[in-house]
Amino acid sequence: MSVEANKEIRRAVDTGKIVFGYRQCQKKLLAGEGEMVIASKNMPKNEKETLKQIALVENKKFYEYLDTGLALGSVCGKPFVVSTMMILEAGKSKVLEI
Repeated sequence: MSVEANKEIRRAVDTGKIVFGYRQCQKKLLAGEGEMVIASKNMPKNEKETLKQIALVENKKFYEYLDTGLALGSVCGKPFVVSTMMILEAGKSKVLEI
C-alpha cells in the first residue's frame, strides 16, 4: 500500500463525507450516491464481489485496499476494523485518482 494512497484516504476522511460498513455502502450504491468504494483485502469475498458488481453497474470506482481492515481503520483514525468504506464527497483529497 502506497503512503500516498494512505494519505489521501485520511485526507478524505478528515475533509470529505464518508460512510463505513458493508450495509451502508451497499445502500448508498443502490441509491446511486457516492463516488468510490474502498474495500480491505480481508473483507469477506462474497460481500466484496457484491459491492464490486453494484459499483460496476452504477459506474462508481472500486478500490481494493492492499492491507487488512485493521490497517484501513488505523489509516482512517478509527479505533475499529474498517472492512469497507465509501467516499461520498472527496473533500480536499485526491483519493479518486488512486
